[in-house]
Amino acid sequence: MKVFFVNPPFKSEYGKFSRENRSPAVTRSGTLYYPLWLIYAAAVCEKDGFEVEFLDAPAKPMNNAEAYEYIKSHADGTKLFVINTSTPSIVNDTDYGDKIKELYPDAFVMLVGTHPSALPEETLKNSKNVDAVARREYDYIVREAAEAIRDGRDPFLTNGLTYRKNNEIKSNPDMPFITDMDEIPFLAEFVKKHLNYKDYFFAAAAYPEMQIFTGRGCMARCNFCVYPQTMHGHNYRMRSAENVVAELEYIAENFSDVKEIVFEDDTFTIIKDRVIQICNLMIEKGLNKRFRWLCNARVNLDYETMVIMKKAGCHLIIPGIESGSDEILKNIHKGTTLKQVHQYISDAKKAKLAVHACYMVGNKGETRETMQQTLELALKLNTDTAQFYPLLPFPGTEAYMWAKSNGYINGTYSDYVKEDGTINSLLELPNLSGKEMVEFCDNARKKYYMRPRYILHRLWVGLHDWQDLKRSLKAFNKIKKFLFK
Repeated sequence: MKVFFVNPPFKSEYGKFSRENRSPAVTRSGTLYYPLWLIYAAAVCEKDGFEVEFLDAPAKPMNNAEAYEYIKSHADGTKLFVINTSTPSIVNDTDYGDKIKELYPDAFVMLVGTHPSALPEETLKNSKNVDAVARREYDYIVREAAEAIRDGRDPFLTNGLTYRKNNEIKSNPDMPFITDMDEIPFLAEFVKKHLNYKDYFFAAAAYPEMQIFTGRGCMARCNFCVYPQTMHGHNYRMRSAENVVAELEYIAENFSDVKEIVFEDDTFTIIKDRVIQICNLMIEKGLNKRFRWLCNARVNLDYETMVIMKKAGCHLIIPGIESGSDEILKNIHKGTTLKQVHQYISDAKKAKLAVHACYMVGNKGETRETMQQTLELALKLNTDTAQFYPLLPFPGTEAYMWAKSNGYINGTYSDYVKEDGTINSLLELPNLSGKEMVEFCDNARKKYYMRPRYILHRLWVGLHDWQDLKRSLKAFNKIKKFLFK
């Protein structure tokens, strides 16, 4: 029996739409994430003995007609279709599921992702004939539904599903979160068999790169972050250090030109002892000389751990700094302070780690003055790279409930991105318009990257790091049309 996993086309005429981003969009830097969640679920099914077909249409990119033709030519024996979704593309994705159900009425069609996890009943009501949506972490939901179909049992009884049957929408109990993370197959093995790793690009990493999870869940409580609140929860469930390093060894042996590893955990550095254990194993096996790597790292990371990470091959850390206002950091439950931010950046520079800083505007308490404070902070910290985004309050998050209950959301799900697929702002705050916030981010980006000091710094770094220069030129080539608008 075959299970067909589909990451459908969206905005293909404008570029590669990256659903797995925390803010799904056609990114200005050209970044395209691996469809990580979909890959892991497919790998679990394949490990269980199912034949698997996998289409990542945005990676090519394919338009609707091309993707349908691919599906028609590869769907023989398919009894279960799993369709990836995101909030900006949900109308498109639901229509895609409906179309597949029309083409294959005897197959079971399931939608997955953050949006149907947050709004399962609404998602099904807005579809014509999709069978079900999987809520939260869906690897084992898909596997158990597939097993039920294969064994002649009722797939609608699978835990974790909200489903339509006999014109009624019902929800089963949640599927428990996966606790033994070492049971999950290596993403790299699946990629080698089914995907072209060169289709993917991460602007902060040397190309080509490989993205993996070493754990799921985030102990932080940031009110805007969609994955912990809709998919994997706040309990950080980790692969063993030995399991993580074994996958790195597999990548080293099987992807001779992969230059960088992206640890995509929300907070890879949250458990210090485990980080040190992974780093020591990488050093012991010489992987620190084979790869460079980067990770998401909260601003409570200490200098001692930074030094060990650097020795193990880490070259870049990505913190969510978010705001130049302590009041706003408190409002969004960030759990960090500007004092910690300054210490963190100082320690990172001392440890010779580059920093990609993430800033956002539009949170509770935002004013023109606090936005300016954020820009001033970014310029003062002068990190290797920086990004500026308006808050996108996604369904399922506390930020969404705050914005929705106050009437601050102006638009539909499709308005989360502009016509060209780039990030939009739906927020209309009492004292700030969405247009102002988008313009602020555009201008902040220009001021940050067009400084002579910054340009000279990038050239200096590039002269001493050829991989970094190639990465910078590739990213600049993508973003230049926005910088020079």
